[in-house]
Amino acid sequence: MNRRAVKPNPGKLEWIVAKARKELNLQIIASNLDEAIEELVRIRANISAGTIVEGQLQVWLCRAYHHLNFAWNIRHVPAEKYAHLTQAQFKRWGSYPRDIED
Repeated sequence: MNRRAVKPNPGKLEWIVAKARKELNLQIIASNLDEAIEELVRIRANISAGTIVEGQLQVWLCRAYHHLNFAWNIRHVPAEKYAHLTQAQFKRWGSYPRDIED
């Protein structure tokens, strides 16, 4: 874990923030970023080749956005929960994050 070493001192804000941080699930984040990158590379290649049509662009961008949204929304989800996600979780986690602009 990449937490900054902070000596316990309840009066210090840094200690409270460090203690409250949740671990990032880097494996799941990386996997979703790989999927998003794959879609973006496909889009770029088809644009360069002059073979892309609007319908393909829409589908591939939706897939890329889905994986980027997923990477953010599941960043603190344990692998066990991710492995057994429900359809509702899939839909929610693939949607634009509500908390990303906070």
